[in-house]
Amino acid sequence: MNRHNLSTSNSNKKRLPEALGFLMKLLCVLTVLVFFMGVVVMPQYRYTYTASLCDKMERLKSIDEPKIILIGNSNLTFGINSEILEEAFDMPVVNMGLHGSMGNAFHEEMAKVNLNEGDIIIVAHTEYSDHDKITDPVTTWLAVENHPQLWRLIRPKDVPDMYFSFPTYAKRALTLWASKEGNEQDLGTVYSRFAFNEYGDVTFERKTRSYTFTEKSVCVPKVNEICTNRLNELNRYVSDHGASLVIAAYPIAHGEFTPPAEEYVQFQTKLQEAVDCPVISDYRDYFIDYDYFYDTEYHLTNEGADLRTRQLVYDLKQWMLQ
Repeated sequence: MNRHNLSTSNSNKKRLPEALGFLMKLLCVLTVLVFFMGVVVMPQYRYTYTASLCDKMERLKSIDEPKIILIGNSNLTFGINSEILEEAFDMPVVNMGLHGSMGNAFHEEMAKVNLNEGDIIIVAHTEYSDHDKITDPVTTWLAVENHPQLWRLIRPKDVPDMYFSFPTYAKRALTLWASKEGNEQDLGTVYSRFAFNEYGDVTFERKTRSYTFTEKSVCVPKVNEICTNRLNELNRYVSDHGASLVIAAYPIAHGEFTPPAEEYVQFQTKLQEAVDCPVISDYRDYFIDYDYFYDTEYHLTNEGADLRTRQLVYDLKQWMLQ
């Protein structure tokens, strides 16, 4: 070995302990930060709309008898009267609808929690052309925070996106913690944890429309294989547990800007051909007048939610008779 190689070897040996020491210090710092965030700071969104997921999961896990589980975004939280559904079928109902920005895949994971023989899983997405990702990981952090029972909804493939979005969430949470403005109990808004009933429906009073429709407000959903293949996998999982998976329609705002009914027929045909589970609704039956929508093109007034629920009851009864 020449002097140069010997010098390089000795230098590397000296640097190795230094590198290990740095990594140990970094690990200690990260451990302290994680502990501080998880134990001292989090949660900061305990009473927000997304925090309702804690209550929904608790109800879902508490019911071991055959039940009806609603899976989808906020078209369900603002569009179902679960009491009507429960009375019609004498089965407990859990409305797991939450937030569109979390993505279809995140919502579908809820169908695997405490799945029992005889359960009926109703999927009511507003689109079927997703990319199999959590669309907005930061919003998802607002829901799961430091609640381990909710982390099971995050698939291994979603971990990188959740990891890289954590600093943004952490900054917001730290700001709320430092200003003592976190965990505010706001009872007077529809977007509060307190706006939900025991089923998971938003029951905050919504009498009249406050949304203005435009040409871009109402669109016909698209279908892609990424979404339908995942639904077919979910259907197999549900069937293996002795339960049933069905797809039902979402409320479609019907008025001057609504696309022709024929386009919804084409969409439904494409969806039915791509999925293995039954599509129990005729989407045209879910055309609901603009006046029954609350503050978005998917959120119904209380009366609109009753109308939509009664149509769903009819669809389910027809499916059961087949």
